[in-house]
This record gives sequence, C-alpha cells and structure tokens, in this order.
Amino acid sequence: MKESPILFKEFANSPKLIAQLYQYGTIKEYKHGEIILDEKASVQSIPIVMKGMMKVIRTEEDGREILLYYIQAGESCIMSFLGGMHNEKSIVRAEIEETSEILFLPVDKVSLFIQQHPEWLDYIFRLYHKRFEELLDIINAIAFKKVDERLLNLLLKKSELSQSKTIIVTHEQLANELGTARVVVSRLLKQLEDMGKVQLGRNKITLPD
Repeated sequence: MKESPILFKEFANSPKLIAQLYQYGTIKEYKHGEIILDEKASVQSIPIVMKGMMKVIRTEEDGREILLYYIQAGESCIMSFLGGMHNEKSIVRAEIEETSEILFLPVDKVSLFIQQHPEWLDYIFRLYHKRFEELLDIINAIAFKKVDERLLNLLLKKSELSQSKTIIVTHEQLANELGTARVVVSRLLKQLEDMGKVQLGRNKITLPD
C-alpha cells in the first residue's frame, strides 16, 4: 500500500482508515491552474490533497472573484464535504495552486467513515473550524483593511505556504484572488516596490529577506 506521510500522521492511530482511503479513493496528479471542481458542478467525490496545494475561490454575480482559503497537504475542502453529503451543487471553484496529488474519495464513503471511524468525524470538524476562522479573516480584511494591506498579506501568505521568498504569480491572478481590478494591483505593487517591500519580475514577485 502506498502511504502518504501526511495522512499517516493525520490518522496515525487508524491504519484501517488509511487503508480504506486508498482502497476506495482514486489518486490523480494535477498541474498549476487546473480546476478539479467548478462552481455549480455536482460533487461526486471529496478531494484530499496528498501533495501540493490548491485554492478555493468564490465568484460573485458581477463576475468578481475572491480567494476564500488554501488547502494544503493532508487537508480537504469542507465545502465539498457539505455539498456532497447534502447532494448540492458546488458553490466554489477548487483550483490547483502548485503541482499536486489529489485523492478523490466517493461521497458515499464519507458517511460510512463517519459511522466507522470517530477520528474521521474529528478530522471533518477540525477542517470546518479552520476554514470558519479563515473565512472570518477574509470578512474582516474586506471590511476593515485597505487593498494594499490585503495585497501584502496575500503575498506573505503565499510565501509562507510555498516556503519561498519568490512567488510565481501574475498581477491578474492576484487581482482575481483579491476581488479587485488588475490595474489596481499593478499600481499597488509598484508602490510596494518603491517602498522596498517587494521586487517585481516577469510573472514573479520577490519578498526581501
């Protein structure tokens, strides 16, 4: 059985659960920018990130997008859990942030695991709690922080998650994640560069040491 160090750590005391995840799940590899779940799509399976990272985005009626949160190795999308268990359409888009390995667990196995493995239910609750706090942070940032502060915080977050001072990203992608216009992001990035807080390159941004 192929084991993921992340999942082994998450369910260290339940080798049977790990075995069932691999038994019922399907593992696929994806590259940056690929979409594994789109808005208004039926949720047939729950994605669990084995390696890499993906982001969850919400599109408003006017076409603007907003980044809700990132999903790292060992984590899953709580929106997928809720949509799959209640047979509802997805209200978010899950997009690959960096080359990833995703395990897709059929939704009918989610309830089965809840019945058989208390640690699986605990895993879901902990994910829900983490995402709830992240969404509160998003609401607070939109309501009380200026776009330049949100932009810098987003860059710091990306740097922390990728463990690199150099972030491979376009101005358009940053604008989409912040729910603002590209020209606004470009102007603010130039201001941050003039202040010595970032160094701009072609499709990349470097933070100072």
